[in-house]
Amino acid sequence: MVSRAFLLSVLLALAGAAAPASAQTLTGVVSVLDGDTLEMHGQRIRLFGIDAPEGRQTCVMGGQDWRCGRTAALALSDLIGRSTVACEQRDIDRYKRIVAVCRLGGVDLGAWMVRNGWAVAYTQYSRDYVGLEKQAEREQQGIWASQFERPASWRRSN
Repeated sequence: MVSRAFLLSVLLALAGAAAPASAQTLTGVVSVLDGDTLEMHGQRIRLFGIDAPEGRQTCVMGGQDWRCGRTAALALSDLIGRSTVACEQRDIDRYKRIVAVCRLGGVDLGAWMVRNGWAVAYTQYSRDYVGLEKQAEREQQGIWASQFERPASWRRSN
């Protein structure tokens, strides 16, 4: 006999795996607002599962401040150029932005940002990119080549 707890856990797992009722895929040319936020057709899109340094955030390398937040945004912008991006909605955040996994061709932009050290895995919301973050840290890619404060912590203190 199947227990109620088991059935409840299966139902909860299935409910969590389902896309939001209003989930959508947006496709188009984007503007990069910062290292984890895009704009397409007037709609802001937050990249799922990552957290990039803020535009005003600085990091320290060799005793010198550098604008790592601006550099992260430029890296994403350089990657995308004027190409078409497809974003699969996962959620809507408290700022009414669509939270999505966005791809340029077959490239997951969030994964690319974390792997190249321009963002960290946002483990409060997902563990999808933790392995890529560890690899970027080991190889001292992007912000990992410097001293930095995690973006969420930086936002709380500024």
